[in-house]
Amino acid sequence: MQTPIISATTTPYLEQVAAEFQLPLLTESDAPYQLHWSQEKDTLALVQTDLPKQTGVKVDFLDAAVNYRRANISVKNELIARACGLKGQQRPSIIDATAGLGRDAFILAALGCKVTLIERTPAVAALLFDGLRRARLHPDLSDWISQRMQLIYANALQLSEIKQKRQLKADVVYLDPMFPHKKKSAAVKKEMKSFQGLVGADADADLLLPQAKSCASKRVVVKRPGYANFINDETPDFSVKSKKHRFDVYLTMTEQEN
Repeated sequence: MQTPIISATTTPYLEQVAAEFQLPLLTESDAPYQLHWSQEKDTLALVQTDLPKQTGVKVDFLDAAVNYRRANISVKNELIARACGLKGQQRPSIIDATAGLGRDAFILAALGCKVTLIERTPAVAALLFDGLRRARLHPDLSDWISQRMQLIYANALQLSEIKQKRQLKADVVYLDPMFPHKKKSAAVKKEMKSFQGLVGADADADLLLPQAKSCASKRVVVKRPGYANFINDETPDFSVKSKKHRFDVYLTMTEQEN
């Protein structure tokens, strides 16, 4: 069942979103996952109808935690920056082939990288579209976010074709497929449970690695939880690790020679 956009009123913007991502625009639905439009908050949010008292999942590049991180951001204190090869004035062009809610892409863009976000789940792409719209209207972000963050609604399993068709540059291809479930992990928040339930497990994640390798001119970076196997069972050239997760780095021949 498609994820509908639920709104009491129809607006040109909602019609645009519905058409862009092939989502039905309705006033009510019994679909288990729904995108609720709040006129008051000017925001789309994903809700799961059988999870009461949830605030919903939205893409918000302006919330307090994101603002604090952005205010204190530096290449030195961001592991993802080191994994993607940022150093000095070098800012690689990046394709985030599994964009999700766009959090890592935003950090890389805030550090100065041009990031192309690719997302294949229609409702998640709509959330990203809406979050980027609001970010472009904010005075703290409007001067750079349009130049550094571009969203493409497509399936990254066709990454080579997308790159060629859109004439994309990709020093780095970044992959963050849905983490494999850990049996003894703590319960996730209701909101993120909705997101995971909608997207499901990325059972085809291993297929992304050869696609990414064929498109990246310098490296492929794969984010994984510390307990997870290497993607496609391929050992990386090196990993950048934190307490909970790691970034596995696969260098291209060009990067290895340098």
